[in-house]
Amino acid sequence: MNALRNSSLLVAPALSVSWQARALNMALRYSIKPVLELAPVSPTTMRLADRLYGVAGAFLRQLPHFVEARSEDFGLFQGEWLRAGKGLREDKAMLYLHGGGYCFSSAEAHRPLTWRLSRAAKRPVLAINYRQGPDHHLDLAREDALRAYEYLLDRGYAPGNILIGGDSAGGHLTLVTLQSIRDAGLPLPRAGMCFSPWTDLSCESPSYENNSQHDPMFASRAVAGLSRHFARDRDPYDPRVSPLHGDFTGLPPLMITAGSTEVLRDDARRAAERAREHGVEVVYEEWRSMPHVFQLFAFWLPEARAAYRHMARFIQTVERSR
Repeated sequence: MNALRNSSLLVAPALSVSWQARALNMALRYSIKPVLELAPVSPTTMRLADRLYGVAGAFLRQLPHFVEARSEDFGLFQGEWLRAGKGLREDKAMLYLHGGGYCFSSAEAHRPLTWRLSRAAKRPVLAINYRQGPDHHLDLAREDALRAYEYLLDRGYAPGNILIGGDSAGGHLTLVTLQSIRDAGLPLPRAGMCFSPWTDLSCESPSYENNSQHDPMFASRAVAGLSRHFARDRDPYDPRVSPLHGDFTGLPPLMITAGSTEVLRDDARRAAERAREHGVEVVYEEWRSMPHVFQLFAFWLPEARAAYRHMARFIQTVERSR
């Protein structure tokens, strides 16, 4: 794994950002961001955001003809298997934990990301609809992610053939789940992948302030409001609330990515730094001027399509290290 140790990459810092990215950033800046700056964070607005995202997600749920989706019922929550094309390794799997601030979105709405992950990783992807707010607290999401991982083990998948990944709040849940798997004495997966992860609910990352005007999608106020909601009766430095403050010792290799102008950029940077301090091998990529979880926009962004090639390379590297 020496090829991964202390690996850090600032992608194309000297090259211009694509016109597609500039257009998307402008669209986000004048549509989504003003709403997030003005809307109060409350259970009512969380439910409204989830309903609105569900309507908008009708477009996102559409799949190419070569992608197969099959539902999976876990009792307290549901999920779906995605298989992008033929020739996948059926003895391998990836568990995916969607983003959405722990209060909106779904596995189905993240299909533009998960089917491309299936193709890049050359394996089926199991994406779950873990329980989320405002009606459920963070611990239930962690329990659901652990249950899904144990399900994969029970199905006969070797831990070394499993990946765990997630974006935004799902990146938070990915790190919490990896730490919980280790603490429970379960065998760890081959690697973890976090895209624009939300890792510190104390909101102490400098980019909350430094990138407040530069982030094309998120207002710092909205992220801080969600943090206060979910940490309202908890210590924000509790690792199960803020995995950044947890112990990374013994975790598998990690790939962490973020956009350079995100308010959450330093949540990603600091998680990569802390993991390295604890002896974990990390690939950290910071993509210039990319919006939050830009991988979702691969149908439009050339940078996002390139990101999947980087993911495939990371997966190939960790698998060759056996």
